[in-house]
Amino acid sequence: MSGKVSAKMLSAALLAAVVVAIGPAAPAKAHGDLVGMAEPFAPGTIVVKTSERHLYFVVAPGTAIRYPVGVGRAGQQWAGTSVIEAKFIEPDWAPPPDIRRENPRLPLLIPGGSPLNPMGVAAMTLAGLDYAIHGTNDPRSIGHFVSHGCIRMLNEDVSELFAHVRVGTPVVVTR
Repeated sequence: MSGKVSAKMLSAALLAAVVVAIGPAAPAKAHGDLVGMAEPFAPGTIVVKTSERHLYFVVAPGTAIRYPVGVGRAGQQWAGTSVIEAKFIEPDWAPPPDIRRENPRLPLLIPGGSPLNPMGVAAMTLAGLDYAIHGTNDPRSIGHFVSHGCIRMLNEDVSELFAHVRVGTPVVVTR
């Protein structure tokens, strides 16, 4: 092995330093990419940049873990601030009225764990809104404008984020 430090080794070392610096709330192993972040968000904040189709979990000043996400379709996007109101593992899903109008054949309730349940393995609801950050059973939807306003993540990514955020975690969504 040469004396050079690869970018991957540097990223792993930086992530390890971040984990030590901010304690157990930081992910021990990220599925996302460790990236710099110019905006001054506090560690522990979730930032969703709709136009980029990425969610950032701020782990230290100027540093975040970036995950690809699916976001709201044209006319169904939103921007603003909220907090994580509640967390659910394998939540049941009751299609809201606007989705039922689009597809009246949907059942009134799809049980958690069903492959037809669009919430995936976990969901974190946002206070004061009818939206959630949740997994998906359709990984092809990630990186696209696909939802009615919710933020979709790969199941392994939402599981990781779920384990490291608490009720009350701030969420900022930008267009």
